[in-house]
Amino acid sequence: MRESSSQLAGLRRRVARLAASGHENRPAEGWLASGDARFDGALGGGLAIGRVHEFFAADALDATSAAAFAALVALRTPGKAPLIWLRTSDAGKRSGHIYAPGIAELGGDPDRLLLVEAADPKMLLACANDAIRCPGAAAVIVESWGKFPLLDLTAGRRLALGARDAGTTLLLLRLNAVPVPSVAETRWSVAAAASHALAANAPGAPAFDLELLRWRAGPAGARWRLDWNHDEQCFGQGSGNDAALSGALLPLPARRAMASHGAATA
Repeated sequence: MRESSSQLAGLRRRVARLAASGHENRPAEGWLASGDARFDGALGGGLAIGRVHEFFAADALDATSAAAFAALVALRTPGKAPLIWLRTSDAGKRSGHIYAPGIAELGGDPDRLLLVEAADPKMLLACANDAIRCPGAAAVIVESWGKFPLLDLTAGRRLALGARDAGTTLLLLRLNAVPVPSVAETRWSVAAAASHALAANAPGAPAFDLELLRWRAGPAGARWRLDWNHDEQCFGQGSGNDAALSGALLPLPARRAMASHGAATA
């Protein structure tokens, strides 16, 4: 495999310093929780830590929503653990540039965001394999646009095993892409939702329509509409939306002992 870029070498040193400080020693098991009791409860606690989760978006508007949802969930983790965001150098032309004041306005800490831009998809995949093995990260986001043929089942298994062994959560942003078989623990469709207007017709909180397309530990098919609460820094279900949008809430099955098994395909 290609040697790590100088950016990744510096990134690994920074994450190692954070981990050595004693503030970022998180268990390899647990969940990235949204803060919404119904949503997290349906998944047994939230997005499983040390696993791969995919977020699909159909167009540029939904791509922004998918990126925001993934980032906000990761940034809800306590402490100062960094969120490592990997994208190609031309990503800004496709889906926009990441705006630190916007993250702060939503209640996230932009200082926790470590952005690495790779020259091409091949380097992006190499960076992802390096980043998931860096201990102490809140999560690793890998942003890709359209088809990503290099991310085949073999490459996906390598990423999944690295994430499992390091206890690092990998969030794949599959923008303007069609879902295909993969090793992801969960697979989601994310779309922008209309926000509820505030007093004096002020713009409402960011809102997201989520559909669970696949879940290795249980049934899929449920849908949610979640709003972001800036004051509480968590997700919740907006007014008039007290339950999942379709069907009953997912039951809470006994979770598989996934750590003892290799990744499998969809």
